[in-house]
Amino acid sequence: MSPKKVSDEEDEDDLENLKSTYDPKSGKEPQLTDLPGIGPAVASKLESAGIYDLMSLAVMGPSELAEIAGVGPGVARKAIQASRKLLNLGFVDGIEFAEKRANICYITTGSKELDALLGGKGVQGRAVTEAFGAFGSGKTQLGSMLAVNVQLPIEKGGANGKCVFIDTEGTFRPARIRQIAEGIGADPEKVLKNIFVARAFNSDHQILLLDKVTEMIKNGEPIKLVIIDSLTAHFRAEFSGRGQLADRQQKLNRYLHSLMKLAEQHNLAVYVTNQVMSNPAQMFGDPTVAIGGNIVGHASTYRIYLRRGKKDSRVAKLIDSPDLPDTEAVFFVTEKGIVDEA
Repeated sequence: MSPKKVSDEEDEDDLENLKSTYDPKSGKEPQLTDLPGIGPAVASKLESAGIYDLMSLAVMGPSELAEIAGVGPGVARKAIQASRKLLNLGFVDGIEFAEKRANICYITTGSKELDALLGGKGVQGRAVTEAFGAFGSGKTQLGSMLAVNVQLPIEKGGANGKCVFIDTEGTFRPARIRQIAEGIGADPEKVLKNIFVARAFNSDHQILLLDKVTEMIKNGEPIKLVIIDSLTAHFRAEFSGRGQLADRQQKLNRYLHSLMKLAEQHNLAVYVTNQVMSNPAQMFGDPTVAIGGNIVGHASTYRIYLRRGKKDSRVAKLIDSPDLPDTEAVFFVTEKGIVDEA
């Protein structure tokens, strides 16, 4: 008996029924198995290939999906159409776009001055915030503070979530996290329990860990902050010399776009630290520039330059932002974390 042929009209009806059963305001992400033709076995094959969400599937071609999942081209086409319809990948007007951004999470830095520099509420969700500066400028300290503060309730400046800390330079210190937790009156052991730490040993491992983050979110972990300290260390070490610069930048570009996608899809904040170098062509002013060039500059939503100030203070300067003026803020790094006054 030949298989039943499904008409385009029936396809449309199925897609409309699928869309009507999913409520975007529920906060629940649609799963691969919600799509027509994608059962648990097929979903498992897709996840083995690194495809965990609808967005990854929506941008695939039918033949590519059919080959990976072991399904027919017709089933693949229908699953792709359904994922695109659920994600509503077309245009929306400005009002609807503003409504979508109304639920963005924010994480306080602990300093009102620094929060004000970033728009008033701290580090923003659905965005990549980059902090660059010399040794001792406070990049890692800010990351440690955010790892604690993300766990605070929303009304206290947190996101009521957990943190992932990807450590490329061996900078994560549990003792420092305990100090900051005690400083805000939180249980140090509970705070540490809610921070997932991974030591990345090379750039490929660093890239692989992003897939692990997606997998953890899929399994129900309320991750609201991803910290990478530092972003460029491995890329800089593994691709040395001008001959390898293009390869490094291409690989770094792909990684940054994966970070941007992760932040947008799951409404989480991404905070990355970056190394610096001195620009020999700079005749006047501060010769300090961030590693990664325009690739990192364009991918970062907010760029902050950190440096030491007077009387053990730190100065943060907003270098780039889509909606904020270039201003400066002064803060202090103390035993209790980041504060406005020492």
